[in-house]
Amino acid sequence: MLPCFSKKIFGIDCPGCGIQRSVALIFQGEFVAAFKMYPAIYSLLLLLGFLLADNFYKIKFSNKIIITLTSTTVFLILTNYILKFF
Repeated sequence: MLPCFSKKIFGIDCPGCGIQRSVALIFQGEFVAAFKMYPAIYSLLLLLGFLLADNFYKIKFSNKIIITLTSTTVFLILTNYILKFF
């Protein structure tokens, strides 16, 4: 795993800390543990999958779906980051 440079330099987690371990847990089939490690992982994967599919196929209301998925992902990332401090 790649080390988190902001954690090494500043001593605090960054908003992306845990994403590598979460992806590794998904590949191992531990889906609940992946969610506990990084709660935004599933919305992030869904967003990336939708963006990839949108490049190949024209999807109706794709802009609204992308905005919703992006907002959900950012909300989960920020909420998880804030809760790490408590």
